[in-house]
Amino acid sequence: RPPRSTLFPYTTLFRSDKIAVVTGATGQLGRVIVRTLARAGADIAIHYGTNEKLAKDLMDQVRSMGRNAIIVQADVTNLVSVIEMKEKIHQKLGSPDIIVSSAVGYSKPWLTILEQPIESYTTLFKTCVLQSVNIAKAFLPAMVKKKSGRFIGINTEGAAETSAGASAYSSAKRGMNGIFRVLAQEAAPYNITVNEVAPGWTISDASREEKEDDACYIKKIPMGRRGTDTEIANAVAFLASDLASYITGVYLPVCGGTIVPGI
Repeated sequence: RPPRSTLFPYTTLFRSDKIAVVTGATGQLGRVIVRTLARAGADIAIHYGTNEKLAKDLMDQVRSMGRNAIIVQADVTNLVSVIEMKEKIHQKLGSPDIIVSSAVGYSKPWLTILEQPIESYTTLFKTCVLQSVNIAKAFLPAMVKKKSGRFIGINTEGAAETSAGASAYSSAKRGMNGIFRVLAQEAAPYNITVNEVAPGWTISDASREEKEDDACYIKKIPMGRRGTDTEIANAVAFLASDLASYITGVYLPVCGGTIVPGI
C-alpha cells in the first residue's frame, strides 16, 4: 500500500514561474504530471492527440490553481505538426522551460517476434523515437538560446527488462533511451538537462476504478507494491526543478526496485 501522502511541498519546488509542455497530457499519467507541475508553479501547455474534452477539463483545473494553461493539438510523430504546436505555445504562453515527453502509442496484444505485426514496431517507433526527435528539434533551439531548460521523457522499466512478448514496446523505448542519452551530451553545454523517468506498471485512475489482477507482478517488486501515478509525477517534478540542476543523462527507474541498473 502506498504511503498516505506522496505529495511534494509543491509551492517551494520552483524558484520562479516556469512554462511547461506536457505531451500526451490527457493520458493516465500525463494528466497527473500536468496537475503536479501546476502545483509546483508552472504554467502548462496541455498537448492532446484526440481527447479535446479532457484537455479542456485539465486546462480548467490548472487555471483553478492560479496558473495559466492552454491546450494544443498535434501529431507528435509529424515534425510539421509539432513545430506548429510550438509556435502556438510561444505566442500564447512564451518560451517553455520544461518539456515532458509523455505521449505514447500502444500496440496490443503483445505477441512473440514471429507473430507481432510489423505495423506494431512502426507505430511504437514513431511515438517513442520520432516523437523525441521532433520535440527536441522544435523546442530545444529556444532553450539553447537562453542556455537553460529541462527535457524529460517517460520511458519504462520494460526497456531494461525486455520481457517475452514485448519486443515492439521494449525496442521502441530502448530507441528512445538512445536518443535521450545522446541528446543529454549534446544539450549539456547549454545548461539543458535531459533525463528519463522509467515507471513500472503504475496505479492510475483506470486501475483505481477497476480491480486489476496484479498479484504476480507485485511478487517481483522488492517494495511489495505498485507505484502510483503521483509518485511518478513527483520524480518528473524533481527533475524539472532547480533541485536537479546538475543531473543529466539519467534513466531513473521509479518501480520499487524491480530493476536496478548497474554501472
